[in-house]
Parts: sequence; structure tokens; C-alpha cells
Amino acid sequence: MKRTPTLAVEKAMWDQGHHVVVGMDEVGRGAWAGPLMVGAAVLPQSRRVYGVRDSKMLPEPERERLFGRVAGWCAAWAVGAASQDECDEVGMAEAQRRAARRAIEGLAVTPDQVLVDGNWDFVGLGCTTRIVKGDAKCLSIATASILAKVTRDRLMRQESDQYPGYEFDSNKGYPCPRHKMALHAYGPSAIHRRTWIFMEHLFWGVAGARAAPRPWIEADGNPDQGVLFADGP
Repeated sequence: MKRTPTLAVEKAMWDQGHHVVVGMDEVGRGAWAGPLMVGAAVLPQSRRVYGVRDSKMLPEPERERLFGRVAGWCAAWAVGAASQDECDEVGMAEAQRRAARRAIEGLAVTPDQVLVDGNWDFVGLGCTTRIVKGDAKCLSIATASILAKVTRDRLMRQESDQYPGYEFDSNKGYPCPRHKMALHAYGPSAIHRRTWIFMEHLFWGVAGARAAPRPWIEADGNPDQGVLFADGP
């Protein structure tokens, strides 16, 4: 039986006087192409949306159907991104920290407590609670995972129009046999992460020119902010 995420952790923190509790989750860390994204969600204390699960447990049409509902339900939400160039240049750990910082900035509220999925504090604000399998247990983390996953999936479908040979509309930049075949046939696209180990086994190697920054990071007209979407109070 699949476990349903609950508000148990959030309620305990609200009872302790922590009014702004932020759930956070990342997507795209294991992809070969595209950005890494971190979702952040602040849930209201008085209303509930049903059907929310860890985004990995939901089929794509269901995630898309839920996106508008959970976005409208949240008291505040944002999705921060670190580009494929940042993933190459600073490494995945620092790229995830940057995406998380941008998501927090996009909320336009100051967190009292932050809940993260897993056993690593990638936020570093001094008020983080780590929850292993938090996306399956904690409703705000599950909500953040849906917001981040749908945002990234939509972006990768758009990128598929620019790079049709890689089938980003179906694989979203993640490893799969057809993605590997496309890399062997065409080499890396402008949005592939060029320093990952899989590149060393390609005919094309890792010496291709680094891609120029992509224009999709554009929050409030500031291309450096890296917040894709945000909605605050």
C-alpha cells in the first residue's frame, strides 16, 4: 500500500510557533541534459488539497493535472534552477545549493523552518530538518516535488522542439537507451552536461565547445536570479 504524505511534521512545527514552514525537493540531479531544479512550497494551515503524492509516484498526466491546483493552494511557492553550465562548472552539490537559494529567494517570505527530502541539508539556513523519503511522507515536500518536476518537464518539452533528435519530450534529459543512441549519433547538444562521466565514452568526447547560457532563466527580467516561477503572498 502506497503511503500518503501528511501534514504531521508541518503541524508539529506550526504548534511550536514556526509559521513559515517550507518544503523543498530537487529534480534533475541525475539527468544528462537540462537544468537541476529545486521546488519550494509553503502550505496554508487552513486548507487541504487531496491527491498529492511524491512526483515520482504520479504519471505525467496526473502531475500536470495537479500542478495548477497545488500552485493555487500554496501560500507561496517557487522553483529555482541551476543551469547545465553551472552543473559543469561548480559541480552538482553547489549547483543544488544555488538552485535552493534561488527558490527560497523566489518565495518572498522568510522561512522559520525548512524541510528537505533526504539526509543532506542543501539549504544551509540553520533551520533545516532533513527527512529521509520526505517526498513520500511530508506533504509540503511532496508538493514542492510536483511543482519542480512539472516545471522542469515543461521546459524539457520545449527544448525538444529545438533538439528533436534527443527525444527530450519523453526522456526529459534522463538516461535511457534511445538518449544514449542519440548522443552517439549526434554528439552533445547545447544543453547537455559536458563534464559527466558518460561523455568520456562517446566518440565526441568532452572537448566540445561549452554552450552559451540559455535564456530560460528569467525571473522578473533578471537573467541571473534563476527563479523560473514563483508565487508569494
